[in-house]
Amino acid sequence: MQKKILITGGAGFIGSHLVDELITLKNHEITVLDSLEEQVHGKTKKPPTFLNDECNFICGSILDYSLMKELLKNHEIVYHLAAMVGVGQSMYEIKKYTDTNIQGTANLLNILANEDHSVEKLIIASSNTIYGEGKSSCPNCGIIYPKLRNETQLLQKQWDLTCPTCGSVLKPEFTDESTPFNPSSVYALSKQVQEQMSLLIGKTYGINTTILRFFLVYGSRQSLSNPYTGVCAIFASRLLNNKPPIVFEDGLQTRDFVHVKDICQGLILAMEKEPARGQIFNLGSGISITIKKVAEIMTKKINPKLSPIYNQNYRIGDIRHCVADISKAKKVLGYKPLYSFEKGVNDLIEWVQDQASPPKDVSNTALKELSNKGLIR
Repeated sequence: MQKKILITGGAGFIGSHLVDELITLKNHEITVLDSLEEQVHGKTKKPPTFLNDECNFICGSILDYSLMKELLKNHEIVYHLAAMVGVGQSMYEIKKYTDTNIQGTANLLNILANEDHSVEKLIIASSNTIYGEGKSSCPNCGIIYPKLRNETQLLQKQWDLTCPTCGSVLKPEFTDESTPFNPSSVYALSKQVQEQMSLLIGKTYGINTTILRFFLVYGSRQSLSNPYTGVCAIFASRLLNNKPPIVFEDGLQTRDFVHVKDICQGLILAMEKEPARGQIFNLGSGISITIKKVAEIMTKKINPKLSPIYNQNYRIGDIRHCVADISKAKKVLGYKPLYSFEKGVNDLIEWVQDQASPPKDVSNTALKELSNKGLIR
């Protein structure tokens, strides 16, 4: 059945792919609300050329209460993707991140609680960063939910997590949805608040709400102008500008990279499956890969003359390991990731190389800014 769907942040990387899927595969009626944040979209204030022409595009902010109120009168499904994204930057652009991520969500929920609307389903895009360090195990003490590594340890280049009780090196485990909150940035904290507010209001007012925790999403259309997020896009931009990828610590930290098409699969399943009501799901690949491996694969594919730089520096708040346990999404939603990293990264590289002009590498500017703020040591 055709639905009227509002996607906040729908002109962005993930949102634009979701628009395509919902129109092409499902024939839904789509409205996109996007502020066209300059850091992501540049100064043009025009929607990106890749945004589907069949959607209704509105340039506006989720902080505009009157606009949101009008939009929610006429839409049955809301995908709330709009957010400021960037772990390091959130630690000094505090007001901007909390205004957009928390106050913007509060506007949405306030309307759903107090105003006339047509919304049947609300899907919130959250983040794996709410976990901080992922789930681990100690050979002597069992399951551990480790805190961030302390500065003394990091200054000594002792990168591995250790058991707080016996001191043994911890083994990373797949992180499931019952893992406690342990945010290490304002961005992560804002996502935690989004989640808790949305589930609370959803339960109180009978609004069918689902939370999806995205792990590290990559693929075509990833912003090349935002140097604070998207390690794959950052590496690609540097390599195409004849600069090697810069890898922090020793490169053996592990992450879960999930292709944007797999994220769209999960987003659509969350809308269609009734058991998703009131639930939280991890959306990842369920596969562990080191940042070292990512840098090596991308260097080989784009600019094999270069070699990644392992600078042995660290960023304040960085985690060592976090990989998704996706068994709940598989069981309840029927979610099944289809893209390996080797396959999926080709999609990103081909898109970057197809751009009319090589992407401008702005990663050094971000590194300098983070360093000036004392967030790189």
